Amino acid sequence: MTTPEPQSPSPQSPEPVSRDRAYRSPAGIAGGVLVLALALWLGIDALVVGEEDTRWKALAALLFLVPLVAAYTVRPAVFAGDDRLRVRNPFRVIVLPWAEVATFRSAYSNEVVTESGEKYQLWAIPVSLRGRKRAARQEDRRAAGGGGRRRGGVLGGYGQFGGRGGGAGSAAAEAEGPVRAETDKVMDELRELLETRRDAEASKGGGVTVRWAYEIVVPVAVGAVALAVLLGVG
Repeated sequence: MTTPEPQSPSPQSPEPVSRDRAYRSPAGIAGGVLVLALALWLGIDALVVGEEDTRWKALAALLFLVPLVAAYTVRPAVFAGDDRLRVRNPFRVIVLPWAEVATFRSAYSNEVVTESGEKYQLWAIPVSLRGRKRAARQEDRRAAGGGGRRRGGVLGGYGQFGGRGGGAGSAAAEAEGPVRAETDKVMDELRELLETRRDAEASKGGGVTVRWAYEIVVPVAVGAVALAVLLGVG
């Protein structure tokens, strides 16, 4: 779920430039690509073989649906750098210097809370109640001595060498700490980065900025109005 995002190196500085950590939802992207492919297939088919009235409705529907679906599935991302946190939500981009971040909150959604009390949802890091339940079951099995699921292990990844009981596998599992859902692990990483960078001098410049994504808002609004007019006219 984490991929490095390279920043442009400065020609004046020979020092290596740190890379932002980028967080996205693979499931959301996969679902969005499938929906977009279906919408484009149906829309293009209507544009090619449909009557004139149908073609205009299909064009308006595509103008409305394609950016809307992309906004909620492909677009969301969270970029965590050394100096700031950049949250790209469906219709807004929020930039928060680490000094302005008070905490990260996880309940039914993951949120970043500023020092002034403002809350911004992290669309790219959705809470998975199913993932939490699965992690809780794995933790219960490990606590009972059955070994936990470990990524990269053989035989499905249960414990070391797929074995059960004590030994080196149990010791390694204890060293890893409690089993956590993937999105909860991401939130833990962000909290650790916040504690590390919030007092840095470079993290104190500027305040929280919020920018509307007009490249998404404008076509969605135009498409919605056009579709409503065409449907109303009949």
